[in-house]
Amino acid sequence: MSAYQIVLASASPRRRELLSQIGLTFCVRPSKKEERVESARPEKIVQELSAQKAEDIFAQVSQEAGRHLVIGADTIVVYDGQIMGKPKDEEDACRMLFLLQGKSHQVYTGVTGIWQEDSALPPERFTFYECTDVSFFPMSDAEIAAYVATGEPMDKAGAYGIQGRCAAHIAGIRGDYNNVVGLPVGRLYQQLREKGLL
Repeated sequence: MSAYQIVLASASPRRRELLSQIGLTFCVRPSKKEERVESARPEKIVQELSAQKAEDIFAQVSQEAGRHLVIGADTIVVYDGQIMGKPKDEEDACRMLFLLQGKSHQVYTGVTGIWQEDSALPPERFTFYECTDVSFFPMSDAEIAAYVATGEPMDKAGAYGIQGRCAAHIAGIRGDYNNVVGLPVGRLYQQLREKGLL
C-alpha cells in the first residue's frame, strides 16, 4: 500500500486495467494539456510526452491536501523510422495497418512518476522508456478493412490493440507484452518499490 495517493494522468482504459491488475489503488485524472515534442527520437518523444502529462496533473494535485504520486505515460508505434500515433480516421488506420502487416515494428512507451516527500522540498521524479518488437502476420485488404470497421483501432497508437481482435494477426513479440498494451507495469512496479513509494 502506497503512502501516496496515486494519480494516473491518462484516460486510457488499458492503462487503468494494467495498474489494477498489479494491485495498485489509484484515481484517474487525464491531462488535457497540448502536447509539444522537441525530439525526433522515439525513446525521447515518449519520455517527453509522459513527463508533460505528469507535470500538468502534478501541478494541479500539489495544490490539494495529502501526498500525491502522479504517473504519466505515452505510447507510440514506430515502423521503419515512421512514428505512428492514433489514426486520424478509418482511412489513416487502414494505411497504418497496411504498412505494419507482414512485418516487424517497435512499440515505445515512456513513463514518468512525480511525487513530493515534503512540501518544503522540491518534487522528485523518474522517467524511463520501454521498447518491444512486434511482428504481424500478413493481412489481406479485406482483413484490414474488417478490423478497422470494428472501431477498435481508432484510439490506439499504430491503429491496433494487441489485447483485442488484432491478436489474430500477431506473429510474435520480443520484450514486454504489457508495454504494447500501453504500460510496462512490471518495470513501473519495480521502479516504485526501488524509490520506496510502495
